Amino acid sequence: MSRAKRGFKARRRRNRVLKLARGYVGGRHRLFKTATEAVDRALAYAYRDRKARKRDFRRLWIVRINAAARHYGMSYSKLIGGLKKTDIELDRKVLAHMAIMDPKAFSQVVKAAS
Repeated sequence: MSRAKRGFKARRRRNRVLKLARGYVGGRHRLFKTATEAVDRALAYAYRDRKARKRDFRRLWIVRINAAARHYGMSYSKLIGGLKKTDIELDRKVLAHMAIMDPKAFSQVVKAAS
């Protein structure tokens, strides 16, 4: 009588993990146990950083808007407050893009907010 080796389902599970570990260095792409740890950690980081990316970009846009607004003699908070008062609904992504790509239009926005 031969031993039971778990068969198709287990092999499919192992291959799924090893496929996700493709490109990892050393045993992390070759050994199931090590690959499982690496893949689990990678998936956890990916989940966390999908959330963090949104925060990071918002921070970047705010820094860019603040720098551009100060160029025209206004702080970021005053600019955003002025835009809210004048009912100009431009989000931070668009404002940051304008500040870099179209400074004339951004200066018009700053004037409208002041």
